Amino acid sequence: MAAQPEGTPVWADAMFADVEGAKGFYGAVLGWTFGEAASEFGNYTQAYRDGKAVAAVVPPMPGAEGQSAWCLYLASPDVGATADKIRNNGGELLMEPMQVGDFGSMLLARDPGGVVFGVWQAGTHKGFEASGEPGAYAWAEVFTREPEKSDAFFPAVFGYSSQRMEDDKIDFKVYNLGDATVLGRMKMEEDFPPEVPPYVNVYFGVDDCDAAVQKAVDLGGVLRFGPMSTPFGRFAALSDPQGASFSVIDASTTEGDMPKMSPA
Repeated sequence: MAAQPEGTPVWADAMFADVEGAKGFYGAVLGWTFGEAASEFGNYTQAYRDGKAVAAVVPPMPGAEGQSAWCLYLASPDVGATADKIRNNGGELLMEPMQVGDFGSMLLARDPGGVVFGVWQAGTHKGFEASGEPGAYAWAEVFTREPEKSDAFFPAVFGYSSQRMEDDKIDFKVYNLGDATVLGRMKMEEDFPPEVPPYVNVYFGVDDCDAAVQKAVDLGGVLRFGPMSTPFGRFAALSDPQGASFSVIDASTTEGDMPKMSPA
């Protein structure tokens, strides 16, 4: 698999104090199976759907315990150069560029509005082995209270162009690489509780949104929004039992016309 263009979402993982609990929850909701924990890499454990790597779970590093959250990684041909661009555009490095065996190199960063994300320079680990299908990564959106900061930062670092959705009720943009739309950006309005920090909302595909939501709630998850049918699919926003936010989407169940987009 060829290296993905810079700025393409290529991987997602999350830290959980209760890794076994997370495996049970996501295994039931998304049909994941799990590989062996890699003890030399902090018990990093890959998740698979139909034998294809789709994400990973890991216990927190000592001193890094806190709220569980999904982290989206964006592709880079050179994490060192990307680190410089992050600093030069007002971002903050939470973890300096680090080599992960022969798998690749990574960093963790925060944009000027507080959104945490990762960067991945592929070695032998190229990233998602499946996407856009049930149980796999489907989409992601930057949720921020300061959209002007994200809108300046991410295109400057990753070379995105932007388009704005023509809708007076929401402030939503997409970030594009050439003709490919790779990421959304949503303004967090007052209906978001103030204690919810800015974050990247990762969507995973499902066969049946309503069934996935019911399974998640039955297992201790919390429904935050939806299910709702849109031109992009039927989706819902959830928190897992350990508080990590994510969304599920059935892209085969659509409703309504595609929104108009304007150059931003």
